[in-house]
Amino acid sequence: MNNWDRTNSIAQFVRDRRKKAKLTQVELSDFTGVGLRFVRELEQGKPNLMSDKVNQVLLFFGHTLTPTPISDEARRNMGK
Repeated sequence: MNNWDRTNSIAQFVRDRRKKAKLTQVELSDFTGVGLRFVRELEQGKPNLMSDKVNQVLLFFGHTLTPTPISDEARRNMGK
């Protein structure tokens, strides 16, 4: 089972944007139409969340999931 990573870029982005917007997790859940548990798990870096729901939250902040190239070094470290 993958470990949760609170420091992953999506978790940090959502948490930071929510706080800058002065929203609670409950309010973000209400505004985006996803469950409170989902918002909490997203901000805690749960590794296997549904991408359509992640996009629902990101769209609230004017963003979407997109493919991003990774460096050769990052690619080598993925197997560790």
